[in-house]
Amino acid sequence: MLRKATIDDIADLKFVRSSVFENILSNPSKVTDDDYKWFVKNPGIFVWEEQGSIVGFSAADPRDGNIWALFVMPGVETRGIGSRLLAEACVCLQSAGIKRAWLTTDPSTRAERFYRAAGWEHVGEKDNELLFQRSLLMIRQNESG
Repeated sequence: MLRKATIDDIADLKFVRSSVFENILSNPSKVTDDDYKWFVKNPGIFVWEEQGSIVGFSAADPRDGNIWALFVMPGVETRGIGSRLLAEACVCLQSAGIKRAWLTTDPSTRAERFYRAAGWEHVGEKDNELLFQRSLLMIRQNESG
């Protein structure tokens, strides 16, 4: 089930984020509880919940068009959860008036292949990661639901 995260979900979001095998934070202290709180309040972190547990989440930043987070727990990656969460994040950005979204990911990862397959364009590098962009002009509200 897709829903908006709440402050009470932050510990679970951090657990999902730390469970991945790729795109591991080199310095986990750089992402703080205050970062999560900001996204819960402005515009929101979206979670995928199954049987009462959060198994994935996405967050979009309407200030600059960045997909700040998209993570899915190991073991449930190939079931379309990431695609639904990414679509919801894109709709969130589009609703904020963003016309072109961007994100970064580590090279040679499943995430890189996922974004390429989803139509994201590799446009360069940023902070030692691959930089991808995608026009949001073709995103429709019903793609997220």
